[in-house]
Amino acid sequence: MMPALSYEKRRGEIETYFDRTAMENWARLTSTAPVSGIRATVRAGREEMRNHLLSWLPEDMHGMRLLDAGCGTGALALAAAARGAIVTAIDLSPQLIALAAERATGQPGASRIDFHAGDMLDPGFGRIDYVVCMDSIIHYHAVNAINALRQLAGRTERAVLFTFAPRTLLLGGMLSLGKLFPRGERSPAIEPLREARLRETFSIGRSARVSAGFYISQAMELVTC
Repeated sequence: MMPALSYEKRRGEIETYFDRTAMENWARLTSTAPVSGIRATVRAGREEMRNHLLSWLPEDMHGMRLLDAGCGTGALALAAAARGAIVTAIDLSPQLIALAAERATGQPGASRIDFHAGDMLDPGFGRIDYVVCMDSIIHYHAVNAINALRQLAGRTERAVLFTFAPRTLLLGGMLSLGKLFPRGERSPAIEPLREARLRETFSIGRSARVSAGFYISQAMELVTC
């Protein structure tokens, strides 16, 4: 078995992928433009997961701070800001951040979002009420993913809402199939996590799994208050 990459090295690989290799495809996936059947299932799955996470946040978030860690093109950040939250939206990819800011222009609550390109673990963001990590730790080895969650939880007042790739036979088969794609079309490897390990490590509240075609992900509420 190959040794796990450090958090910093893996972060660099992910940034390169989303900022260069996959930018056009990601922009299309997160829009309403037509996509292939496989990508359509991923789009639907991501929308369902985002709705789960939003349902775990208060309807009225005035006076609350939220960190959208791995915000992508900003859909969840916009939804939280529309509820009154002061949102810091961060992603490794400067291009995705630029697209997110562009899409937010003129939308309700957009003035309450501060977009950043950088590391979601930056301690300079200070203490926050909620953190949302939607599909932003799935490419890290378990040790690094858990350490990232621990760091975020340490400065979060209420809860960290995160998703991970659950260890299932179906997901394992899909990951094996993905290795057959041309190298230029592959995303960084997904690192499945054992649900039991997360429950042993953190105080977990709500949980929900989404399985939609080629999108399989599980959400958890890491309670910090």
